[in-house]
Amino acid sequence: MIEFIKHFLDQELNKEERSILSAAYKNVVGNKRAELRVLTAIEQKESRKQTDQYTLNYIRNYKHKIEGELKNSCAEILNLIDSTLYPNAKQVDSKVFYLKMKGDYNRYLAEFLLDNEYHAAVEQATQAYKEADVLAKSNLSTTSPIRLGLHLNQSVFYYEILQNATEAIRIANDAFEQAIAQVDTVNEENYKDCTLIMQLLRDNLTLWNNPEEEANDDQ
Repeated sequence: MIEFIKHFLDQELNKEERSILSAAYKNVVGNKRAELRVLTAIEQKESRKQTDQYTLNYIRNYKHKIEGELKNSCAEILNLIDSTLYPNAKQVDSKVFYLKMKGDYNRYLAEFLLDNEYHAAVEQATQAYKEADVLAKSNLSTTSPIRLGLHLNQSVFYYEILQNATEAIRIANDAFEQAIAQVDTVNEENYKDCTLIMQLLRDNLTLWNNPEEEANDDQ
């Protein structure tokens, strides 16, 4: 599916095409992220049990394989964004969409990379989210699903990767409060997406008062 989509990337994608592209990579990368979380949990559990070294090495080798696949998938979409998708984007909503994606996929890399690679991913994610934030606040309505999705994921980045709960809560709360003040003006086409993301923002604000819980993201 991804290889098929690549043949249509020589011009600006419309909303539907962007969604298909995003979903294709989200499915691939989402599965790898889930696998990696499971493997990390198993590795930690077996290490505490003092499992034999052969089993631990098997787990770690497989985990390393999944990390490599995840790294390659993220690098592929990030390269597409930088080389083709963003340069071809003329509409502001497209620009924000791709900058958000750039932030997201660097965030996924930061979940497991170490040392210099980790810091590079964090820097790239921070910059992409900030650029998207400036464009969104200047050009998109507070109830725009793209703007809301950006602030949802940006707040998760601050909470989970940068471990800055104060900034995460500020971003999520501002986005929610500004959107709810205008929710009655949302057109029918965007209402469902808008209210869904608002609910995820509100859920995260609640969860972040209980740090054991896992935040919602990936809009």
